[in-house]
Amino acid sequence: MKTPKIVIIGAGPAGLGAAWRLRQLDHAEFAIFEKAGHVGGLATSYIDPNGFTWDVGGHVLHSHYPYFDAMFEEVMRGEYFTHQRESWIWIYDRFVPYPFQNNIHRLPPEVMKECLDGLKELAQQTPKPPENFADWILASFGKGIAKYFMLPYNLKVWAYPPEKMNYRWVGDRVAVVDIGRIETNIGLNRDDVSWGPNATFQFPKHGGTGEIWRRVGGHLEDKISLNTEVVAVDAKKRQVHFAESSREGYDLLFSSMPLDLLVGMLSGVDIATDIKPLHHSTVTIVGIGIKGQVPENLQTKCWMYFPENKAPFFRATVFSNYSQYNTPDGAWSLMTETASSAYVPLPDGDFEQLVIEGAKRTRLIPADARVESVWSFRAEHGYPTPSLGRDAVLERALPALAQHGIYSRGRFGAWKYEVSNQDHTFMQGVEWVNAMLQDEAELTVNDPRAANAPKKT
Repeated sequence: MKTPKIVIIGAGPAGLGAAWRLRQLDHAEFAIFEKAGHVGGLATSYIDPNGFTWDVGGHVLHSHYPYFDAMFEEVMRGEYFTHQRESWIWIYDRFVPYPFQNNIHRLPPEVMKECLDGLKELAQQTPKPPENFADWILASFGKGIAKYFMLPYNLKVWAYPPEKMNYRWVGDRVAVVDIGRIETNIGLNRDDVSWGPNATFQFPKHGGTGEIWRRVGGHLEDKISLNTEVVAVDAKKRQVHFAESSREGYDLLFSSMPLDLLVGMLSGVDIATDIKPLHHSTVTIVGIGIKGQVPENLQTKCWMYFPENKAPFFRATVFSNYSQYNTPDGAWSLMTETASSAYVPLPDGDFEQLVIEGAKRTRLIPADARVESVWSFRAEHGYPTPSLGRDAVLERALPALAQHGIYSRGRFGAWKYEVSNQDHTFMQGVEWVNAMLQDEAELTVNDPRAANAPKKT
């Protein structure tokens, strides 16, 4: 195919990344179809009726790619803030700096001792290859840290048992242990907060994270059809069918819809694999807009993790700290995320009220806080779970689809949490275009560890 006709399903970062590269290469034969009335996917931002801006989760931008950085600078034109990350864990009625294992000196003495004893015991053992994520946690952090933080937090964030998850996705997502460093921190009573790939991050001044993608979409609006839902894909005829009974032919199909949904609407092809081992969690976002100034104990914090059951959410972000324009004058905002699944359902009752009560119990908002706005959003496909059976499914399904000119990419298209940040998914689209039109390798989707290596400048 000298000039293949390309259809892109989804105008989130992955689909927009593919389209951005196609436009850059002057490849005119492409079209994007998006079921929502806006671009951005899970990176969309919303303004509620009271004037508060909200993201679909605590997005922060820390890129692994110079190409992505160039796009960001082109569309944002310097209209963003750069923040120093400050993340914490709320546990035992106190804040402990992240990463937890480096800061156990902040814990009650008996809990600190149990965590340190677990590390020392671990150092005396002969390591065995882990069989799952729970094994990996115990083998990496010892019984104490696993008990108090790693196991309960991961059950809460994934809404899925860690013993049913694989561990090969971890990469730079979890800080590993340096016991000498930990003992030094204990001896000096020193906080240690330097670890992490997102020590600094960018955030738009206006419009939330979604402003990035609105601006990218603005460069491509002549190619984007909004409010156009795909209901079927005929792989034999190479046609996409839409809810309004129209259809579109293609030579190559780039799909960023969730892989399980794509497989469910396919005809004319048998991918010969069971996709039931693919699991995902649903994330419910609750934003709380509050009259007054940010409490002193939160004024420099970015986000906080909650391993205990004192609140339903696993993470809370002081969203007004990212940009003062995220709130009306004289107010501040807190945004929470709660995961759920068939394994861990949402608690019964008025969920928004449960979140507010949890925020008060964990001292995020004062007992007498004047709540001006409550906003909630449910992302059915929130996190792609790295379950034990995931890799085997992907190893069969993605090549089988590709044999029919169908390429599934993006956060839920490729179903790889380890490369599902905004920069990752945008670059999955870019690299796919380079692979199709210039015969280059797709690094991000095929080699997550290399993609997450320190950025080359």
